[in-house]
Amino acid sequence: MTATQRVSPELRDWVVAQLAAGQPAAVLLRAMLDSGWSRDVALSVLGAEVEEVAGRGAWPGGGADRRRAPGLTPGALERGRVTVADHDVDILVHCDCPQLVVLGGFLTPAECTGLIEEARARLKPSETVVGDTGGSEVNVARTSEGMFFGRGESELCQRIEARIAALLSWPVSHGEGLQVLRYGPGAQYRPHHDYFDPDLPGSSRILQRGGQRVATLVMYLNTPEEGGATTFPEAGLTVHAVAGHAVFFSYDRPDPATRTLHGGAPVIAGEKWVATKWLREGTFA
Repeated sequence: MTATQRVSPELRDWVVAQLAAGQPAAVLLRAMLDSGWSRDVALSVLGAEVEEVAGRGAWPGGGADRRRAPGLTPGALERGRVTVADHDVDILVHCDCPQLVVLGGFLTPAECTGLIEEARARLKPSETVVGDTGGSEVNVARTSEGMFFGRGESELCQRIEARIAALLSWPVSHGEGLQVLRYGPGAQYRPHHDYFDPDLPGSSRILQRGGQRVATLVMYLNTPEEGGATTFPEAGLTVHAVAGHAVFFSYDRPDPATRTLHGGAPVIAGEKWVATKWLREGTFA
């Protein structure tokens, strides 16, 4: 089928009925793709109908699959700038699907440099979560080096975590420690979701510590010479890595319909440093 595909009322009714009956959106997405629907059209239908089902209170499990998520206030988005603890942050881009905001000047040059220097000596090959066990391992999908700070480990971490909490109206206690990553030439992180797939056996172990992830904040600590953008392939979005800027996106359910599939494009020249903050639905300990 082509980009001129038209979605009939019958198809929308079918999607609503399937979602209300408990069919995962990921399964419906695959069924639509296998039937010849384009990914963009399928995602747009699923996104709209997921909202309709949830709004009627018909979401499977009585709404248990949807979670309150962090975010900026509508007023901040409209003004295009917000002041948090005497620090000005610019709203450069925001969109609704995915729920995403690009922030200008979220970190100062000194904060960027400070995080790099505090992290440098502790870098190790980055690992990814193993869904079957809940553990982690080095994976070819992620070719960076990284480390985790303990929450509030240093004065710099505390200051940044407090800024995040104030900006997004989300408690510091509901966040993982900052992770710092370094990507050298050719390094990348292939497209993935940050939430934990509840259908994988290892997720139950992970979810015992703070529940599901509900949002991600990626902070750029330097500007690569070339490459290294954060890509959102299903949404057709690319966020370039610029020192001090950040990209925030939230997902109120662990489902592809949130359109938060994202990846780190390969670094072509130079290196890329980022700090990532994952927010949980409950207290992370």
